[in-house]
Amino acid sequence: MTHDNDLKNETTPQTPDAATPSAGPRAEKKTIDAESGLDLPDAETDNMDEDAELEAGLEGFPGMDEGMFAQVQEMMGKLGRADELEKENADLKGRLGRLAADFESYRRRMQDEVAEAESRGVAKAAGELMPVYDDLDRAVTMGSADPAGLIPGVQAVQATVLRVFAGLGLEPTGREGEAFDPQWHEALQVVPGDEDDQIVQVYQLGFRQGGRLVRPARVVVSKKG
Repeated sequence: MTHDNDLKNETTPQTPDAATPSAGPRAEKKTIDAESGLDLPDAETDNMDEDAELEAGLEGFPGMDEGMFAQVQEMMGKLGRADELEKENADLKGRLGRLAADFESYRRRMQDEVAEAESRGVAKAAGELMPVYDDLDRAVTMGSADPAGLIPGVQAVQATVLRVFAGLGLEPTGREGEAFDPQWHEALQVVPGDEDDQIVQVYQLGFRQGGRLVRPARVVVSKKG
């Protein structure tokens, strides 16, 4: 009997003590610091939270490893950025369209203003020249009755034209006796004379407007011989 009891005791499995901690996969591993005597978590549990987040993200994509999941996240970020760029592009296109419309309106307005200014200039010039026409008409009428009176009439017309030019800001240049200036005068011929660079004959009177040449005078210039 004693031998049978011993066999039963040897073959009966022992039940683990309830106080014994579980050795499951999530049991926390600890080490004891020799100096402080404190229980410290094992170094393998430091990244437990990050691993849990990664595992939670991978659960929605069965069969996907960490590298593929990272690539998917990167692509999703790029798609989000592409959507933002598309919105910015649409906004820039709208602003550019409005700017182009404003510029076209400004261009047309400037064209209208230039055309109006030209029209006013033509009307002013025509109004200034009307007295010249009146003088010519009188000279022709007087010359028909008395040809000798035609010359004074033409001289009156010349004086009227010069007054009109003066009203427009033009002044004559290149009269006889003036010093020759290549800025305003064109020498057609050089002849011997008492003075150097002096206008002795005028073929065509010149005109200038302030510091701008309108038409050069065509003259004959003298040179000491």
